[in-house]
Amino acid sequence: MSISRITTAFAKRAANGQSAFIAYMMAGDPDLLASRELLLGLPDAGADIVELGMPFSDPVAEGLTIQQAAQRSLSAGTKMADVLSLASDFRKLHPQTPLILMGYANPIHFVGWGKFAVAAAKAGVDGMIIVDLPPEESEPLAQALADNDIALIRLIAPTTIGDRLPKVLSGVCGFVYYVSVTGVTGDAVPDAELVANAVHNIKLHTDLPVAVGFGVRTPQTAKMIAACADGVVVGSAIVAAMHKSGAKAACEQVKKLADAAHCKA
Repeated sequence: MSISRITTAFAKRAANGQSAFIAYMMAGDPDLLASRELLLGLPDAGADIVELGMPFSDPVAEGLTIQQAAQRSLSAGTKMADVLSLASDFRKLHPQTPLILMGYANPIHFVGWGKFAVAAAKAGVDGMIIVDLPPEESEPLAQALADNDIALIRLIAPTTIGDRLPKVLSGVCGFVYYVSVTGVTGDAVPDAELVANAVHNIKLHTDLPVAVGFGVRTPQTAKMIAACADGVVVGSAIVAAMHKSGAKAACEQVKKLADAAHCKA
């Protein structure tokens, strides 16, 4: 029921005229035990969907906050098997909350597309976002994920226009992730009008929910994005709160952001 968990999460919020709140965190930051505490606490703090970051040494789409989180995780010895173990723990405690793995192609290719997809499905993973894998090179992974009922979710950038947009949307399921700003995570603040126009344009090409992330750090911005999107994604603010004050403080931050995202204007 992997993909259906994602569909259900968006549908529940939409039925109440709300946006879903999607919380990102880095696996293994600062270590496995602490990150497990945060991961298991996110649904109760208000996260409708959880994105679990897979640490990588060269996270090119990430701003400094998540780059440093990845480095802390790798320095603590986090391996891909540890990420899947965290996912498995999450699924046992939260059987209905969708769990998305987000990261980069190299570590997955090293394991093997098919082998990783099977292991991810066994761990209870519902979807994957592979930041640096374009549609032209994604077929082996896309097929492996489809065979295991795992959603392939792609990023849509502000520069994805014209004939490129339908190509990027091809084969996507679960939801579409619109990147609200050019650049890396956590940098600029989204422009409400531009985001609304972009979401409208994407919806002309797909019936999937559209979630918006990158640059969403405050409850005010989350509420602004929720006014036009089916989902609001926050990562850097959660990672920063975790690093500064630990899992409890990060969950308190998630509660504020989720409440704002759920108050759709």
